[in-house]
Amino acid sequence: MSARQRRLRSSTVVLGGMGLLAITITSCGSEPDKRCADRSTRETLPSSRCESGGGSYYYGGSSTKGKVEGGSFDKSAVDRGGFGCSGSGGG
Repeated sequence: MSARQRRLRSSTVVLGGMGLLAITITSCGSEPDKRCADRSTRETLPSSRCESGGGSYYYGGSSTKGKVEGGSFDKSAVDRGGFGCSGSGGG
């Protein structure tokens, strides 16, 4: 194996490792999905309602037939998951 081939292989390993590190950092540090919803009815609302105080953000979960489910109004209760991350679990 020539010196040039060794350098290329070494660069590939370093760049691959940096990519994996970047993915790990962004998956752990990113915010959970959020959508604006009414706390009592769980109906989805326009995000402008949450910005004006007329609704609350619902973190994680999904929206089915105009209602949120499977997440929480408590941001800290939502587990982002991701490679190498730890969290508290959902609620």
